Amino acid sequence: MNRVYKNIVIAVLMLSTSGAALALRPTKRIAEEGAAVNLDVMIPKQFGDWQEEPQRFGQIVNPQQTEMLKKIYTQTLARTYVNTKGDRIMLSIAYGADQSDAKQLHYPEVCYPAQGFQIVSSKNDELNTNFGSIRVKRIMTTLGNRNEPLTYWSTVGDKVVMGGKETKLEQLRYGFRGEIPDGLLFRVSSINENADQGYLLQDVFLKDILTGMQPYNRLKIAGVTSNVTSYP
Repeated sequence: MNRVYKNIVIAVLMLSTSGAALALRPTKRIAEEGAAVNLDVMIPKQFGDWQEEPQRFGQIVNPQQTEMLKKIYTQTLARTYVNTKGDRIMLSIAYGADQSDAKQLHYPEVCYPAQGFQIVSSKNDELNTNFGSIRVKRIMTTLGNRNEPLTYWSTVGDKVVMGGKETKLEQLRYGFRGEIPDGLLFRVSSINENADQGYLLQDVFLKDILTGMQPYNRLKIAGVTSNVTSYP
């Protein structure tokens, strides 16, 4: 009899635990509230001394990679910008409406080596703008004779996060409110032999593109909101 009673107690506890877990499972997507995210509209095609450079050659797409990206991301945007000096910056944004554990952003530290690049150096840094300071990651990559420094940041909701621990904590913060956050990865890169020169050029580009955005879009893209429209 005691054994039967014990089994009943265990069963009740298991059901209670699963019920609590189900009750705490986030169901409300913040991406469905407010203005819809449309990267093609949110990101200006011309600003400051920069304008989008039309693709002159078709790109060869890996079907498996494309299918994987569709599963992870809601939207992606890839553009190349050029200024009057002929400097070029490659922009890539990946947005996910569901930033739960099952759908994590794929970071350049993983994506670039998967395409054959070697990571020469990596460091955390800050991009200082009149809209606020943005924590970024700087990575120098190489592929044969191609030297490609890149700068990126990632967000969960409207907040820039750095690393897996911060990402998880931010997800939990939303989860406790029953919400599923969205998020994105914003990356720029250029072809430069010298990494520091590449990062300086990227900083100029990033400050210009942030200035060219509407305040709401700037918040969504980089977690900064100031209406200041100039910087040193």
